[in-house]
Amino acid sequence: MHHGNVGSPKADRPQASGGGTEGYRFDITDAAVVVDSQGLVQHWNDGAEALFGYATADAVAQPVTEFLEIPWDERWEIAERNPAGKGWTGSFTAHHRDGSHFPVRAQVCPLGLDHRASWLIVATALATAQAREREHAILRGLFTQSPFGLAVVDPQLKLVMVNPALERMEGVPARQQVGRALGDTVPEGVGPVTEARAQKVLDTGEPQVAVSHVDPPDDSSSRLPHVRSRSSFRLQDPAGHTLGMGQAVLDVTSYYQVRRHLTLISEAGIRIGSTLDLERTAQELAEVLVPQVADFVAVDLSAAVIHGHEPDPVLIPGSAELIRRAQQSVREDLPESVAPLGAPVAYSETSPQQRCIATGRPVLDPTVDLSTPWLSQDAARSDKLREVGIHSHLVVPLRARGITIGVATLVRWKNPEAFNADDLLLVEELAAHAAVCIDNARRFGREHRAALSLQRHLLPKDLPTPTGVEVAYRYLPADTHAGVGGDWFDVLPLSGARIGLVVGDVVGHGMTAAATMGRLRTAVQTLAALDLPPDELVAHLDDLVAHLDEAETGDRHIPGVIGATCVYCVYDPISRTADITRAGHPPPAIAHPDKAVEFLDIPAGPPLGLGGLPFESTHLKIPEGSVLAFYTDGLITASSDRDIDLGFTRLAFALAYPDHPLEEICDVMERLLLPDGPRDDVAFLVARPRSIGEENVATWRLPRELTAVGQARSLTTEQLDAWHLEELAFTAELIVSELVTNAIRHASGPVDLRLVRDVNLILEVSDGSNTSPHMRQAQTDDEGGRGLFLVAQYSQGWGTRYTTDGKTIWAEQPLPSGVASPPG
Repeated sequence: MHHGNVGSPKADRPQASGGGTEGYRFDITDAAVVVDSQGLVQHWNDGAEALFGYATADAVAQPVTEFLEIPWDERWEIAERNPAGKGWTGSFTAHHRDGSHFPVRAQVCPLGLDHRASWLIVATALATAQAREREHAILRGLFTQSPFGLAVVDPQLKLVMVNPALERMEGVPARQQVGRALGDTVPEGVGPVTEARAQKVLDTGEPQVAVSHVDPPDDSSSRLPHVRSRSSFRLQDPAGHTLGMGQAVLDVTSYYQVRRHLTLISEAGIRIGSTLDLERTAQELAEVLVPQVADFVAVDLSAAVIHGHEPDPVLIPGSAELIRRAQQSVREDLPESVAPLGAPVAYSETSPQQRCIATGRPVLDPTVDLSTPWLSQDAARSDKLREVGIHSHLVVPLRARGITIGVATLVRWKNPEAFNADDLLLVEELAAHAAVCIDNARRFGREHRAALSLQRHLLPKDLPTPTGVEVAYRYLPADTHAGVGGDWFDVLPLSGARIGLVVGDVVGHGMTAAATMGRLRTAVQTLAALDLPPDELVAHLDDLVAHLDEAETGDRHIPGVIGATCVYCVYDPISRTADITRAGHPPPAIAHPDKAVEFLDIPAGPPLGLGGLPFESTHLKIPEGSVLAFYTDGLITASSDRDIDLGFTRLAFALAYPDHPLEEICDVMERLLLPDGPRDDVAFLVARPRSIGEENVATWRLPRELTAVGQARSLTTEQLDAWHLEELAFTAELIVSELVTNAIRHASGPVDLRLVRDVNLILEVSDGSNTSPHMRQAQTDDEGGRGLFLVAQYSQGWGTRYTTDGKTIWAEQPLPSGVASPPG
């Protein structure tokens, strides 16, 4: 065990720490060695055995320098240089029993007052000592320099230590807190709860975290409550005995505000822009901001935006007309407001609003009072500031697509905090979102009004009033986000006193649907003028929709026609019959005077535009006193669950009294089927078919001889005399003569002549040929070819109607003035 009495070189000799033993804290498990005045080991503890590897028996009575390279001969001189306790601490090289050398940290101090005294050496491995020093420095720095508030509570729940950070948080010096019960240091009313939680931590050892709201210190610049997070944990010694409780307190007010701002932004994303109504969107912005951010908010929009026009790229301060569209206050009586909703708002040239308009940037006045320059030019707002006590002011622009469309003004008077940069960022975020929603609402409103205007112009303003049918109708556009649709209807006077009734629906909404509806209505009018049967007319309409869809599908910017339906009915008041064809449309209803309402069993046919499928027409007799109802699907699917069967039931109930006035029936239909207004556009047409009596119709079968021409003239003259229409005799004879002559010369089959007295005098000649007559320009020396030309000149209108047995050529003459049409 001999290592020699090796002294350390002077460069390696220990440097005594200032303050004696204060530089380092030793542990009870460290090596403790007692050495006599001669440097021989007198005591060797278990820690020394573990550190050096020697048993007590091997170490006692051995020179200490065998185990530790320590300047033993200079021990007293070193102690004299460190009079505080006359001890010293240093780093030395130690020898282990296995022959290895390692550095240690040791503290040496005398056990007596003279040089004959024994000495105590406490040593530990240098790495262990350095780790302890770091831990101690961390704890010391954490307690004295950390921004976290720290406190230590004894087992009796009394404060024993408070760090400087907690002093600053509480605004109370540590000397006034130490010794007080924990429950006395928290806001009034929560002391018992706080102590109960602390006792639970002491008893169970389970840490707890609590959040509390406390009033700010008196010297704080903030006047709002602070939010504190307080973590509590039990303190124990190495043996597991409870020493007390530690508390870490963190002021999380800023984090709480950030969380509140994020929550408000999330809420605004849901609440602002919930509809496409401009005024409602502006009001939603104001409601989100009050009272969470401001005590009063006013939203002023450009007049162009409110009227649906495109806003000016640059609003010129002083010339831009602003209108108050929304305002919200923490008080119902709006004491801060100087302008009512809908009124123009005027601001002085130097006001924050005008500056905001000029620059497109927000204007923040954290503190305003009567000395604020711009208020000197605004007496009304100066009075409000003095009356209400407004102390902070913020104006942000509402900008969409790079254009300022208005401003939002926020003030505080009840909230003692002034607006700050964080508030500004939050309000700018919300205002930007609201501005986009307001602009979307403006653009939707403009398109909606344009589509509605287009649709109303395309729909008939005044329906014809033929004697063969009485009609009433309703067109009810849905006031929804979807916009106007393609519902339409029409009443078409046809030849032979017949009437065409049509109701249709284009799938979709907006300008495209309205424009397509206009095309289809025009097409129906054109095809109906050709006197086509209902099934042929609908087939032509089907081809038209298919071609429209193909033409528009080629342009990706124009949506195609995705579907349309219609029902077309031709009613003949002379025979009281109707021919009806439908294309994917709800079936018409007929209200009988003597039995239940019936939904006509007419083949549905495919919707328009599918192509390749036939359409069928149904011929039926219309009873006297009945009422026909044609409608779009929006009428029968208006219930909350869109139950079609329920819609049919309600419609049948609404039509239960066909003898009532048609306008009254329409009112009942609207009230029963649309109690909450239409969900979709709704159009319906109610018709009461009438008949033209036999006394107003005269029909003759003529022989296929040229002598029949004179007979036809005579029959016409006699009938007109019976109807007291002598004034029309000459022209009527001329027209009949030409039509009958053409039928005998150029057609085949039997020739029939029919006269009908309606609002006009109707002259019809029918034959068995399908050859279509054509009017031509006769030359000067031609002996014929002027017949149809004369018919066209002397009649109000003429045309050809094809039937299953041939064709009918008709002409109409207006009744003389003063002669009333026959009653329906």
